[in-house]
Amino acid sequence: MARRVVALDVAEGTPLLQVDTAAAAQRVAALPRAASVRVQRVYPSTVRLMVTERVAVLYFDGPDGTHSVDAEGVDFAVEPPPLFTPRLVTASPGTGDPATSAAVRVVEALPPELRVQVQEIAAGSETDISLTLADGRVVLWGDVDRSDRKAAVVLPLLTRPGQQYDVVSPDLPTVR
Repeated sequence: MARRVVALDVAEGTPLLQVDTAAAAQRVAALPRAASVRVQRVYPSTVRLMVTERVAVLYFDGPDGTHSVDAEGVDFAVEPPPLFTPRLVTASPGTGDPATSAAVRVVEALPPELRVQVQEIAAGSETDISLTLADGRVVLWGDVDRSDRKAAVVLPLLTRPGQQYDVVSPDLPTVR
């Protein structure tokens, strides 16, 4: 909280009409954890700061540590990942990488009961995505197209014995 207040950079006692809320919001938005920022005047004497923080949906290991990636595919922090956050494996992970963006979209499409089982998402490309579950089973996902249908098909499919579950074509899923 203190970092946001410092970044706001509005001196105590400044008359509200002199507070540049747009500039203050830009300063706070420059913080990597800030997904969205709103600064407003509340008369007679208050500046209100509303910040929506980024939340990790994936993480990847970089040379400088573990990077958190949010639902927009933004690499926003180097920190230990939250519990039940899958590890991303791709050639060039991070902001602007198409494979990272595709992996994020797949994670967002997963039903919660499956999402907590996913330990790793491998994205060889944006059309070659697979999930490794906590028990070692692998789900071949393919691309993000029809992810809603794939998510609906994969849960019943996982009740069958096997090690590899292919939902690349959700109308013809297979188990090996």
